[in-house]
Amino acid sequence: MVADHPRLSIVTPAYCCAECLPELYRRLTESLEKIDTDYEIIIVNDCSPDRDWEVIKDLAHADQRVKGINFSRNFGQHHAITAGVDFSSGDWIVVMDCDLQDQPEEIVKLYRMAVDKGYDIVFGRRAKRKDTFTKKFCSRAFSMFYNFLSNTRIDPTLDNFSIASRRVMENYRRLRESSRAHGLALLWCGFRAGYVDVDHAQRFAGKSAYNLRRSVNLAIEAITSQSNKPLRMSIKAGFLMSGFSFVFAIIIIAREFFWGIPVSGWASTIVSIYFIGGLLMANVGVVGLYLGKVFDETKGRPIYIVQETVNIAGSPIFSHHKA
Repeated sequence: MVADHPRLSIVTPAYCCAECLPELYRRLTESLEKIDTDYEIIIVNDCSPDRDWEVIKDLAHADQRVKGINFSRNFGQHHAITAGVDFSSGDWIVVMDCDLQDQPEEIVKLYRMAVDKGYDIVFGRRAKRKDTFTKKFCSRAFSMFYNFLSNTRIDPTLDNFSIASRRVMENYRRLRESSRAHGLALLWCGFRAGYVDVDHAQRFAGKSAYNLRRSVNLAIEAITSQSNKPLRMSIKAGFLMSGFSFVFAIIIIAREFFWGIPVSGWASTIVSIYFIGGLLMANVGVVGLYLGKVFDETKGRPIYIVQETVNIAGSPIFSHHKA
């Protein structure tokens, strides 16, 4: 029998991870017993085309501490994490990936660090990532651009693997914007955060759904949801180009009237037109991106829709509708 308020809630999104889930459950139960027998495991199926939901239901029927959430369609990893947090009721909430690259045995380190040192949030720091070169490159590139385009500094060795107190998560769940990045949202909340080195493993089975295109899209979503610096940069670039154009025009006029040097050829004119036109289109695109986000937010739609649950009674602990 699971208590109304378990000591630990484990939240993990699932997508094309049917082969990983039984092993994840086995290792989680072994690891969590070292901390407390009072826990819950919340697995959110992000409308996977694989057998994820069938496996989740089998695990939930065998153990009441396993709770399943099934989305009506694919909403994305970070929306799935939000749903898991909304339905969680633990004093401490752990977020991890289900492919076993985040190792369940490392949860003990996160928990001890948080409790013993008094941190509200503890992130697992992957000193040696067991990922492909492309994924590691994208992660470092994102961190570099994000640090440049925002006032927050993030470490490329960090990911979603973390533990946070219920007090943190009660504030986290108030962030209901459509564009979501779990780790960045936790940092934005501003509570005392700690870091601990964890072992990172190879994916247990299957293939990651994050290709280069999806990684780039996620990076754009994260940056534009956390910072408006690209808008300010586009304004500065526009003024800079106007200044250069004005100075260049003065030079041309001076050469014509004072030295009699005519302007010859169309190549420089055409190049300048295309350059300025491209810059204007880029700036309009940046503005349009932010306007699109405003449009999405004004719709007031829920950030996810639950089709079915297992071992969960009633509404989520945290409302999943926008305030």
